[in-house]
Amino acid sequence: MSPPSDEGDPGIRRISVVGVSGSPTRPSRTSALVEEIAETFAARVGGEATVIELAPLLGELGSGPYRGDVGPTALAALEAVEAADLIVVGSPAYRATYTGLFKLFFDHIGQHALVDKPIVLTATGGSDRHALLVEHQMRPLFGFFQSLTVPLGIFANEGDVTEYRVSSPELRTRIDTAVQRTLPLLAMHLRLDDELAAAAAVPAFARPDAF
Repeated sequence: MSPPSDEGDPGIRRISVVGVSGSPTRPSRTSALVEEIAETFAARVGGEATVIELAPLLGELGSGPYRGDVGPTALAALEAVEAADLIVVGSPAYRATYTGLFKLFFDHIGQHALVDKPIVLTATGGSDRHALLVEHQMRPLFGFFQSLTVPLGIFANEGDVTEYRVSSPELRTRIDTAVQRTLPLLAMHLRLDDELAAAAAVPAFARPDAF
């Protein structure tokens, strides 16, 4: 399927896919994973992907307890997330949960800014033993925001990313499956055109009742 084009029609708004990497280091495997997923989604829906790395924003985010205390770059990042059509969030596993930097950023997000917003949950860790971070830590956080967290989270271990690029064929397959399963949600939520909605049919292998 070719993504819908807005060439020649300035009245069509491109779908905004914003990724948030909660890694305190740069570069990072988490940022590589978030970027890969955000760009894959954007390519499928004819949208535009932007990835926000939180590591450079630590000083501005920690400058005070309230949103009005944060610096201008951090404030712009918060506003970009709140305005996004689809958000891809990711964090490395730190002490069995997401990083404090990741939590600090979302502490400044408006309480009702992410209501019904489609969220793709991702995480990275040294081994697959950390994979439940997605379900046990990240999903409840975005449940508080009343967001539409997509069912299939994506976890990557150290062997899935080489030189800060996704290199595992199995991980790419998981990403493609997550995108395919999310398209129906996006089609309904964003009222995408008929072509995209038709192409968003969930394949049999991806349905829970197919197992």
